[in-house]
Amino acid sequence: MNDRAGAEQIEGYFKSLSNWGRWGEDDRLGTLNLITSAVRREAAASVRRGETVSLARDLDPQKPDPLHSGVTHLERRSMVGEVEHMLGRRARWDAVAESIEISPHGGNAHLDGLGHYSWDGKQYNGFPIADSNDEVGSKHLDVRHASDGIVTRGVLLDIAGLFDVEFVERGYAITPADLLAAEKRQGVRVRSGDALLIHTGNAAAIVKHGPLYSTEEKGVLDGVQAGLDAACLPFLHERDISVMGADGTHDVQPPRLDDFDFARPIHSVCLVGMGLWLMDNLNLTELAETCAKTRQWDFLFTALPWRFVGSTSSPLNPVAVL
Repeated sequence: MNDRAGAEQIEGYFKSLSNWGRWGEDDRLGTLNLITSAVRREAAASVRRGETVSLARDLDPQKPDPLHSGVTHLERRSMVGEVEHMLGRRARWDAVAESIEISPHGGNAHLDGLGHYSWDGKQYNGFPIADSNDEVGSKHLDVRHASDGIVTRGVLLDIAGLFDVEFVERGYAITPADLLAAEKRQGVRVRSGDALLIHTGNAAAIVKHGPLYSTEEKGVLDGVQAGLDAACLPFLHERDISVMGADGTHDVQPPRLDDFDFARPIHSVCLVGMGLWLMDNLNLTELAETCAKTRQWDFLFTALPWRFVGSTSSPLNPVAVL
């Protein structure tokens, strides 16, 4: 497919896969609406042994950008002896105070809210990006709308396991056929309301071997990573998933098309057109090993983003309960 045809296909997805108005003209939840009480009850049945697996890494100020995203800021300032500092007197009891600065978007596990992306001046459900600014942040679509948490059935599709490799080749574009083959191999089917997690080994490869770049610039979009081809978008819409997570940034890098407008089709169509929340840079290695060992690929998925007014993202420590 040439660049023009590819761009036309992606642009068409904004209409053919759109969820605008599906849950009302003022809807702010998008696909999180698919996590119904019935879905949560069924998700609880996925717990067989009660084993928990964290899907994040440590937030370490000494290693603030573990996946070399180039856009991560993480700083902690501690105040040991809070009582003496704040009250001016000593006591047998004392405390430690802290101040933390973090840019959630970047190399650590985080949730992308629907206010993160816009397309032609519009965000999910038609909200204008012009109403947002540096002072108020996201005017209409901040992450606090997910304040009830994301608690649903999770399904891991192990693409690295499908290819019988530790890491999927960096720069590989995952196809709909790959997703279907992973389902068949694992004996699982992604269904409405699920949290879909896609394991490629991306993050583990970067941690183990360092980043790989397509140019000498080493910019944000120059890192070479496996990710979803835009052709996977209809699969995501058809299955009506509620949230998607990956051990990378979802979009294959370098971009498949030269047109810079279409450098991030997964993020753009999912967040803006479909209202599908995304979780970037998860740690899925341990979960993939656990699922393969137990032959259990579905589980109770839990993620509790912060209730931060105006924020388009939240640091995240998702937990799978098997």
